[in-house]
Amino acid sequence: MLSARQRLIAFRRKHGPHPHLRRDTVAARGILFAVFRTPAVPAATPLVCVNGGLIFDHTLLWPALSPLASKRQLILYDQRGRGESTIPADTSTARIEHDAEDLAALREAIGLRQWDVLGHSWGAGIAMLGAERDAEGVRRLVLVDALGPTSALRDEMVSAALARLHPAERAALARHTLSALSTPDIGVHSAYARTLFPAWFADRELAKLIPLPRSQSDTGASVAAQLWRDGYDWSHLLGALNTPTIVIHGLEDVVPVESARSLVSVLPHASLTVIPEAGHLPFLEAPDRFFEVVEEFLGPH
Repeated sequence: MLSARQRLIAFRRKHGPHPHLRRDTVAARGILFAVFRTPAVPAATPLVCVNGGLIFDHTLLWPALSPLASKRQLILYDQRGRGESTIPADTSTARIEHDAEDLAALREAIGLRQWDVLGHSWGAGIAMLGAERDAEGVRRLVLVDALGPTSALRDEMVSAALARLHPAERAALARHTLSALSTPDIGVHSAYARTLFPAWFADRELAKLIPLPRSQSDTGASVAAQLWRDGYDWSHLLGALNTPTIVIHGLEDVVPVESARSLVSVLPHASLTVIPEAGHLPFLEAPDRFFEVVEEFLGPH
């Protein structure tokens, strides 16, 4: 049986180099967004990819998702106050809902009537909330290792992560208490993300090969702090989302598979695919199966 590292190397050799990303600046809702696009594919619906992490930029998903560019244009962007996008006037009031509202504004500013949306991890939360606000503008929705419709399973995720980490890592993660994470301190949230990162992988050897970008986003820290402090419940919003949706989840993700099942129970037109031998990043640990599932769902148009 091949390791996750061997599977990823073989997959990337088969698919060759990734395409070039063109960078543009797009103005929307008072922010200058850094937007990155692969070449257009005639007659194919573009796919916007929304990264997770809350404090990170688009490089969390690039070039990891580049195989999807063979059949459609991919659009990635740095969320407000992250990466190369400009910072909002008051970062202390930043909320995930602001990120969600940016999606429709970006689509319109780019000049697209409709697109498909893929969100990973917390980016799936942005994608869901954004699609709920822009039903006519979203053709299909792909949710990858998403958090659930409420924050009810948060403690289970933390417990699973602690169990997967080595003792020194476990002690470091345990120091990031709810009280600490409820403050918008980018140093705290960056350290938490780095400590947690190895737990995202079913195969720790692969984690050693994947770099985690650095972040100094006060905007993202404010978004993360509010979610940790107040929790969330999006059930009533998601229950009204009629966009065809696929929920993809790694079987060995520390985010419980029950989160994915809860999403499918709430979303009116959603199906679930669980990918074995994969944690939080199935596009790295099980790329053949992951991309097969996404391509089948998105279809040719």
